[in-house]
Amino acid sequence: MDAVNVSATPNAAPAYLVDGSLYVFRAWHSMPDEFTDRDGHPVNAVHGYTRFLCELIERVRPLHLMVAFDAALTTSFRNNLYPPYKANRELPPPDLERQFELCRAVTEAMGVTTLAHHTYEADDLIGSMLWTLRAQGIDSVIVSADKDFGQLLGERDAQWDFARNRRWGPDGVMEKLGVQPHQVADYLALTGDAVDNIPGVPGVGAKTAAALLSHFGDLESLLERVDEVPYLRLRGAAACAGRLREHAESARLFARITRIALDAPVPERADDLHRKPRDATRLDELCDQLRFGPLTRSRLKALDGEHA
Repeated sequence: MDAVNVSATPNAAPAYLVDGSLYVFRAWHSMPDEFTDRDGHPVNAVHGYTRFLCELIERVRPLHLMVAFDAALTTSFRNNLYPPYKANRELPPPDLERQFELCRAVTEAMGVTTLAHHTYEADDLIGSMLWTLRAQGIDSVIVSADKDFGQLLGERDAQWDFARNRRWGPDGVMEKLGVQPHQVADYLALTGDAVDNIPGVPGVGAKTAAALLSHFGDLESLLERVDEVPYLRLRGAAACAGRLREHAESARLFARITRIALDAPVPERADDLHRKPRDATRLDELCDQLRFGPLTRSRLKALDGEHA
């Protein structure tokens, strides 16, 4: 998919919903570890994340902006449904965990609406906010490269991989995964998602999952009509039907896990996402603590109060 110049893309004042944790992790891995705060602690992720957020605001001047962070690393409702969920991931080391808190502090001091929850993940906060905004007639741009967000995209919404400057709508989900947005959760339940430690249905790969969902529409219809699968023009169709029968309940469970929740606690009004005036005192304290250079300090000041 070709890159799109986002600033030239027509959209009537969409809300920008940012997957903050993704960009903290990216900064952690990409920024050199020479950045330390005044106490000698590493702050490379905070420097990289702050530059990202400044650039985002400078480029699109958003009227509505929200950043969601993951706080439910082991306490998500998905962990209760399926304890192995994300059990393959190591918890952030203390230095990174500390930087997450600082990134949230910087975001809040900039006047940006900042959300985190110990039961719902950032995906759920973004999905619930998008759903709330859609009911108020406001389109959304999800700033993230995570494929899971494809399930949220309506006709007028978009997803933006900021680092690669690539932006797509519902058609891009079909191009990437071979399924419609409303089928993404079922697709991931069938194929599995190694990143989240979801095994899926054994032997069902991306092409098979896409073909099955194209024919049956959704996972539940597929499982109810599994006796039809052997007659499809799929390689190994009979064996696939057997595996679907054997793992039907697991697949249903995985679909509950891969589906982004739309009932997380989020602001009720679009106006709550207007960027507020910066907290100058708190931001100056953070700049001093984090040893931000003059360029970052001037960028932060220049962005003050545009949509207060």
